[in-house]
Amino acid sequence: MNRIQAILFEPVSCLAEFPAAPFNEIAARFFDPRKRARPTPPSQSGSRSYWHLLNLIEAAGPLQIEANRAAIETLEIQAVAAAAVYEDVAPALSELQAMGINLLLASSLSSHAVGRFLQGPLRDCFSAIWDRDTSGGIKAAPLLRALAAASVPPETAMFLADTAEALKVSRNLGINAILMMNDPDEARRLALHNPAGGPAGGIVSLHELPDFLRLILAQHATAQNATGEPRLDSQAST
Repeated sequence: MNRIQAILFEPVSCLAEFPAAPFNEIAARFFDPRKRARPTPPSQSGSRSYWHLLNLIEAAGPLQIEANRAAIETLEIQAVAAAAVYEDVAPALSELQAMGINLLLASSLSSHAVGRFLQGPLRDCFSAIWDRDTSGGIKAAPLLRALAAASVPPETAMFLADTAEALKVSRNLGINAILMMNDPDEARRLALHNPAGGPAGGIVSLHELPDFLRLILAQHATAQNATGEPRLDSQAST
């Protein structure tokens, strides 16, 4: 793996545990009325509901968002208000900042929802913030805008992902995907899913991310000392 210059973060389930219900409500009311009468199971993943919603939004096109912007943003803010930020996020981000890593928030949430999420202790953790409004799109758009604005090549960036769809987006853009193993069974399935284009590694907690990057840096330095040129490893793992 190339030396890493930046890490891209999507708040939903990579920085906090989000409830599924508000995202399911947006999907049912504005994009998939067939699911309107179905209650949200208590165990349903907020991240999977979120990425499913993004697929529906992508298929419907931007006009559907614009026609229902206020209602959609209200439900997104409800999701943010109910989200529980992982306790290891702030110390891990502080350590990564001290290492000189460029921390970029790139989300498909609205600007209002992202602003509400960052009202707490994470407000000063990111060098740049991109969302679906400022980037003009969802899924790949915030990632691409964040990388372009920071002048970071995709192959020198990481993106934390915990769903198959997030891994796919990262892979298609040439960004190194790091699997957030929030659910052991789901993580095992995703790690085995399409190994050639799967995650470059996995972490159980953000506390592990600084050490993961130190390992990559050490491998990079060893390769340079051995050959005089940077080496592109196909995969790294903890």
